[in-house]
Amino acid sequence: MALFRHYNREKSQKSRHIYAVFELVYTAVDFTAAMFFLVGSIMFFWESLMFSATWFFVLGSILFGVKPSLRLAREIKLARLGDDEDLADRYGN
Repeated sequence: MALFRHYNREKSQKSRHIYAVFELVYTAVDFTAAMFFLVGSIMFFWESLMFSATWFFVLGSILFGVKPSLRLAREIKLARLGDDEDLADRYGN
């Protein structure tokens, strides 16, 4: 299984669709994490909001951790795409 290979993204219409969906989710997570950090940073200007601001930073950090997990999940899914067809061909089905 070859991960992070460009040709995995272009194997079929299904692989292109999977790649596009994962990219949209990745971008949404990235944008949301950045917004949490921005809002948390602004909230730190007021002492009364520091507790909430800390939670915004924690949530932003979690989302930044989700990003590489999404990329890895996408690459594993793309690398495995078509393996069922290969298996059927090997066994003459």
